[in-house]
Amino acid sequence: MKMWAGRFSKDVDRRVNDFNSSISFDCRMYRQDITGSIAHATMLGECGIIAKEESEKIVDGLKGILADLESGALEINPEAEDIHMFVEEVLTARIGDTGKRLHTARSRNDQVALDVRMYCKYEIKEVMALVRNLLSAIVEKAEEHTDTVMSGYTHLQRAQPVTFAHYILAYAQMFLRDLDRLFDTYRRTDVMPLGSGALASTTYPINRERVAELLNFASVTANSIDGVSDRDFALEFASDLSILMMHMSRFAEEIILWCSSEFAFLELDDAFSTGSSIMPQKKNPDVAELVRGKTGRVYGDLQTLLVMMKGLPLAYNKDMQEDKEAIFDAIDNTKIAVEVFTKMFATMTVKKDRLRNAASGGFINATDCADYLVKHGMPFRAAYKIVGGIVAFCIANDKTLETMTLEEYRSFSEVFEADIFDAIRLDTCVNGRNVTGGPAKESVLRQIAAVKAALEHADAASENK
Repeated sequence: MKMWAGRFSKDVDRRVNDFNSSISFDCRMYRQDITGSIAHATMLGECGIIAKEESEKIVDGLKGILADLESGALEINPEAEDIHMFVEEVLTARIGDTGKRLHTARSRNDQVALDVRMYCKYEIKEVMALVRNLLSAIVEKAEEHTDTVMSGYTHLQRAQPVTFAHYILAYAQMFLRDLDRLFDTYRRTDVMPLGSGALASTTYPINRERVAELLNFASVTANSIDGVSDRDFALEFASDLSILMMHMSRFAEEIILWCSSEFAFLELDDAFSTGSSIMPQKKNPDVAELVRGKTGRVYGDLQTLLVMMKGLPLAYNKDMQEDKEAIFDAIDNTKIAVEVFTKMFATMTVKKDRLRNAASGGFINATDCADYLVKHGMPFRAAYKIVGGIVAFCIANDKTLETMTLEEYRSFSEVFEADIFDAIRLDTCVNGRNVTGGPAKESVLRQIAAVKAALEHADAASENK
């Protein structure tokens, strides 16, 4: 019989039971549900709402259920309506009518809200740890390539010289912002809703702050209606995951391009590549492609949550049962994507010579050539026009800026002297950009140090949660 069956004169249609059931997906929250119930029962006993010995009996029973689920001695009944009813039914079967006192001063509405918040708190920390691992891999790779010159791109066209370290540290900045967002979301998730009841709290003299203390929440929700109807934290988490996956997808796209024969800047380790069923020569970047593909799936989960919530009146509505599959799916796909991507990135081979050779073409030092004229007193626009003419001359005569003669340079402007050849050397072009955030080695080393410091701070902050 359903826990709520007293009002009804006949059984619910079997198809409604199947449609209404959430045990198939909310069963993953069994730890959070049992831990929350232990805290609730402890508080009920401490406040004298139920007898202390009954509270202790409930707590012991719940601990036994948790231990049996963890060991496999107890299996979750797929016929149960949800994880909350399953736990309460098993508890009552084991300790008798005392188990029925567990739900005193509590509704499934605030119980569900608690479980989802606890689950999200745990998973936010898990995702943050994975992002920190990815950042560590980027830092390690950057330290190896502070002198690896390559072309930076705009519009996917060769633009200006940078280093491989500088290039990948741009992604480090993105992932640091992801950590900041996750940390902020954790703070807003770390608010305890139990005690809100169905929507109007309870007449029992409960101690919500004590439950928050037992469950390691920073505070309690300020309004009981909002406490059961708020899913902003899940929306925020899904948004954070979507932005993180967008950054991953951009990075994956670059790796896919750079592994192609047309670029050949990188080679992935065999353990993180696949072959073709018909073409024996193929080595496909499937991991990166799947990261790119799963990004759309995580976006879909965010859209599911946004659309689900957009028209709901206060307070709780059954629509909100749909929050779990969406946030679970977003979490699962993001975690595996970050974990596998990190290993793929850490083990890939960077082809330094190929990067350098590609950077030697495309006139990526043209801006530096113009800057040479500007530093000798010429207005930039005039210098820009002269260098544009030089580039056109080189293209017509199959030359580069490096292979032109001094006489050819001076035919465009007498300002040019022999030192122009040093000014347009790629290493000079890179290391001359020693401004904060620039590609010069000294600047890149400062960037690496800053990322390391941010990671140390993030590690310390995570340990305090």
